[in-house]
Amino acid sequence: MADDNSSNSQSHGFAERLKSWLSWSWTYVCAVWFAMVLTMIYVLRSPLKLQESVTAASVFLNTLTPKFYVALTGTSSLISGLILIFEWWYFRKYGTSFIEQVSVSHLRPLLGGVENSSSAGLFTSASGEVEQRPSVSECKVWRNPLNLFRGAEYSRYTWVTGREPLTYYDMNLSAQDHQTFFTCDTQQLKPEDTVMQKAWRERNPQARIRAAYQALELNHECAAAYVLLAEEEATTIVEAERLFKQALKFAGKDTNLLVYIKRRLAMCARKLGRIKEAVKMMRDLMKEFPLLGMLNIHENLLEALLELQAYADVQAVLAKYDDISLPKSATICYTSALLKARAVSDKFSPEAASRRGLSTAEMNAVEAIHRAVEFNPHVPKYLLEMKSLILPPEHILKRGDSEAVAYAFFHLQHWKRAEGALNLLHCTWEGTFRIIPYPLEKGHLFYPYPGCTETADRELLPSFHEVSVYPKKELPFFILFTAGLCSFTAMLAMLTHQFPDLMGIFVKAFFNTLFAPLGFFADKMESFMPSCLWYQLTRI
Repeated sequence: MADDNSSNSQSHGFAERLKSWLSWSWTYVCAVWFAMVLTMIYVLRSPLKLQESVTAASVFLNTLTPKFYVALTGTSSLISGLILIFEWWYFRKYGTSFIEQVSVSHLRPLLGGVENSSSAGLFTSASGEVEQRPSVSECKVWRNPLNLFRGAEYSRYTWVTGREPLTYYDMNLSAQDHQTFFTCDTQQLKPEDTVMQKAWRERNPQARIRAAYQALELNHECAAAYVLLAEEEATTIVEAERLFKQALKFAGKDTNLLVYIKRRLAMCARKLGRIKEAVKMMRDLMKEFPLLGMLNIHENLLEALLELQAYADVQAVLAKYDDISLPKSATICYTSALLKARAVSDKFSPEAASRRGLSTAEMNAVEAIHRAVEFNPHVPKYLLEMKSLILPPEHILKRGDSEAVAYAFFHLQHWKRAEGALNLLHCTWEGTFRIIPYPLEKGHLFYPYPGCTETADRELLPSFHEVSVYPKKELPFFILFTAGLCSFTAMLAMLTHQFPDLMGIFVKAFFNTLFAPLGFFADKMESFMPSCLWYQLTRI
């Protein structure tokens, strides 16, 4: 058995070496082939009448008027300008070059190219063999713990602005969540459960509401139907709270329904100003269901405690959840930074700090800000109001722009309330990027920044929002190339129109200079090779 393994590893190593040798030699084979083609063209120039063809082409070009060249360069400038506009629009919308994407997706496989990521998920075992392991997705989308109510909040935005704050992708994820939360075992489905199962999949809001009423006609104690009406039909928080209380009466022992309804009732109390009641409801919910930490109810609790300015209680919650073994979030990291900044920000002065240096407390606050910015670098621009806020989506991507929008939407007021906290953030947040100059390759306190956040955020956030990208992308090569081509051809068209004779002389001189090395090379070959050999080759 050991001999078989050793022979397999040797054959595998030989195959890999053969592949690497072939890929290395392919470039040189292509170069030799290209040189042979050029040589054959030169040898067969007489039978192919290349000299006569070049002479005829030069005579034809000499008969063309300057107006033709003006039209040619002007048309080239126009076409390259249109390509530039399209490339720029595509880059702003999708974050990549269209030409580059098409080249990589369609042309590279035809040319035998291999994706660089093909080796992802390959690990070397202790015996030296390569083994395949499933790779874990970096960009998992999470339910927003503080997501708004569709009927009472998102719909109001649509009525006022005419814009849709939620994307279809985001709403589809919510439909899947609701089906998972509120659907019973398929073997015990009741008629109203079947109706509600279809209701969550409906794309049209009115169709969902009609299905909920249909389920209530079949069973007036259908808690899931009341949940849907509270989320989507209720136009005020008061009305939504009333429907959630009705749903709570009929939830029975369904854990998913109970947790969802009680959490939304706590959020209703928070929005209606009954903050202490909301805090009590959240604490009771966390105590009743301690194993449901993945729902991040503690983030709702942190926001409510910050509204009460109960900073000692906030610190107690952070002491439990800001642990190295637990997953982080922008709420955890930035709330921790806010508490440390609040302790020193009211007396902080950049001028004084530069003269005397930072105190221990100020250093702790700055380090906490750097830690938070490393986790999510998009948040400071919203807290400092360098970017406009929009309504948060129903799902967020940790460390992405969607999480930054959701955090700043609810927590900006708490930062403003702490005197000097935003000033301290403004003075120190950009220093984070000096600590991690290559964020996609190596992190400082966290894993390297995932490179897939931009794509996922564009799916989660509405099209009218300009997605924040980190690290900032440079303009693709093809945008710069088309911009240069457009400018160059436009300049040629203008110069040819204004100075036709001078441009004609310039073009002739340019081509003579360009083809001079070829002529020199041909003369050297004729002088080096015997004339009889050339004669015999031309007769082949």
